[in-house]
Amino acid sequence: MENGFLDSSTDGKQTLDFTESQFRFGLFDKTELRFSAPDYFDGPSSGFSDISAGIKQQLGPIAGFDLSVVVALSFPTGAKHISSHAYDPSLQLPWSRKLSANWTAGGMFAVSRPTMGQTDFYLDRQLTAPWDAFIEYGGGFPERGGPQHILHFGTSYKLTPHQQVDLHGGVGLSAAAPNHFIGFGYSVLLHAPAK
Repeated sequence: MENGFLDSSTDGKQTLDFTESQFRFGLFDKTELRFSAPDYFDGPSSGFSDISAGIKQQLGPIAGFDLSVVVALSFPTGAKHISSHAYDPSLQLPWSRKLSANWTAGGMFAVSRPTMGQTDFYLDRQLTAPWDAFIEYGGGFPERGGPQHILHFGTSYKLTPHQQVDLHGGVGLSAAAPNHFIGFGYSVLLHAPAK
């Protein structure tokens, strides 16, 4: 179970986004069901977002790359000014590759409806066994409006083998992106399979 909140500013208008809750249920070793609860947005447009459900299938490792595919569908349950009012499919292709004992590179290609393309690339550094930090470029390319380029950075710390906290932030690199944002997250593994 993953939860968090995000505080962002775009053209001087602040928006809070919480609880950013996602529930992931492992069906098999490489397959999981995902459910995203509605977020509440408090800002220029306030209200709940749409809910979504999906499935993730790990395809790798392939030639040293961990590769997965995530297929999801959102349902028009959100507030009038936030919901798309449609059943919106999305497809994500996340990947990662170990570069050394402490460095990992990764990213994602994604498409969703309403027409939006997205690409991300990150570098992650393991600082100690429970602590890592990352820097990421993210690009969103909507059908309408300009591209949304961001520089994203953050850190996560494993409090226990089954609990993790993270702190992240970023800045916009294009006019259509948020000026800046900061967020906090907490994740917990509710059940670990017996070994």
